[in-house]
Amino acid sequence: MTIRVSLLTEADIPGAVSAIQQAFADDPYNNWVFDKSTFNQQRNAASLGIRCRWGMRNGIFHVAKEEGSDEVLGVACWLKPQSAGQPPSWHDWVEGWRLWFNQVGMNILYYGRGGLNVKRYYIWKEAQAKAQSSVWSDPRGYYFLNIMVVLPKAQSKGIGRLMMKTVTDQADAEGIKCYLESSRDVPNMQIYGRYGFKFAKELECDDNGTGIKLYAMVREPNSKPQTN
Repeated sequence: MTIRVSLLTEADIPGAVSAIQQAFADDPYNNWVFDKSTFNQQRNAASLGIRCRWGMRNGIFHVAKEEGSDEVLGVACWLKPQSAGQPPSWHDWVEGWRLWFNQVGMNILYYGRGGLNVKRYYIWKEAQAKAQSSVWSDPRGYYFLNIMVVLPKAQSKGIGRLMMKTVTDQADAEGIKCYLESSRDVPNMQIYGRYGFKFAKELECDDNGTGIKLYAMVREPNSKPQTN
């Protein structure tokens, strides 16, 4: 099976959304931040579609497909490095508001919150901001791996490695660090360790005793695989 990694296109979005939803169906963070009794799959798909389009314009959004097939087998979304203290550009400002209006419009006109626990969402955002403030020491910024998923049926075929290498090779050439946050310690931290990521900080998200932990990891340029 020959796998091709390419930039996400509009035609790829339904397949990318489906892959993300399958991968995160039983994810600890999703289970914590969404009320499963009121979770709306259609609303979630619409929200992910909005974010995919934002990622196409502002990030590095890849899909992996078998040569000659349109089926999306893997998805990876990276945010580009931003220098510390750099004020948002007009483009960033406009895109931020564009994303916000699209999400709010969807909530009001169509689907509502779709089971999202807004309080817990902001607990996570606060924990994330604190972790990044503590970990991000390089003023040039970091390549931030925001999403990395491979369909269960396509795992153990090197698809994750190909998608990872597409950006880590670029980061190595530029001498830029990479960063990610995992919602599982086992087996995710070991898997990411194969690509040179090392554990950096634990994020604790607690809502009156009901909480989760996430694990921040950093990859130095030209890092070797971790063996433990």
